[in-house]
Amino acid sequence: MKSRAWLPLLLLSLAACKPAEDPAAVAAREAAQREAAAAPAQKAFADALAEENWERAWAQADFLRRNHAGTEAAREAESRYAELESRVKEIRATRRLQYLWNYQDNPAGKGRQLTAAIDAKQRIELDGGRTPVQLIFRDHPEWGRSSYLVLKRGDFNCYSGCNLKLTIDGKSRTLRGSRPDTDEAIAMFITDHRALWRIFKTSQEVTIEFPVKPSGTRSATFEVSGLDPEKMPGWN
Repeated sequence: MKSRAWLPLLLLSLAACKPAEDPAAVAAREAAQREAAAAPAQKAFADALAEENWERAWAQADFLRRNHAGTEAAREAESRYAELESRVKEIRATRRLQYLWNYQDNPAGKGRQLTAAIDAKQRIELDGGRTPVQLIFRDHPEWGRSSYLVLKRGDFNCYSGCNLKLTIDGKSRTLRGSRPDTDEAIAMFITDHRALWRIFKTSQEVTIEFPVKPSGTRSATFEVSGLDPEKMPGWN
């Protein structure tokens, strides 16, 4: 029994006599383990770069920086992070501008009516409340092409025709407008719709100042650069 009691002490003594592992070897092994853990995310990062999927690449770079700091994979991601972040901001800004436009393709008469519509950046004060201002380009199989502004309340003061002051990326221009005598919609047509289309195709921001009832004017500003002309092929 006494000999068995000494066995654990003997094992401890033998363990104590074992030489300590080289700290450099321990550090190298742990570093290799960290790199191995980061490898799947590093591959996903590399794949996204190869595909030029900048949003996914940026997300993977951020993941590597946060979850695998100190690895070579994280350092590589860090070296591209600012560039990718800039690309993603640009992509999202472009997407936001594209989403401002609403395109519709509906049956009308003996053909199809195509429209491209965009709301102004801000609502305007009119007739005791606030109303959105919408601009629409329309291609109708019977009525042809037209462009017009639409209000939800109030009215345009343009029944006998009027001048519309446009500010196009800081530069001024005047186009004619006309309010049809109808109660179907609060709409005012821009007479030279071709000119307006060219302006919207090539500009960043357009402000249109128009007369309203009973008097005065209002202005509506449109962020137009996200327009996709291919959605309205007859206008090009």
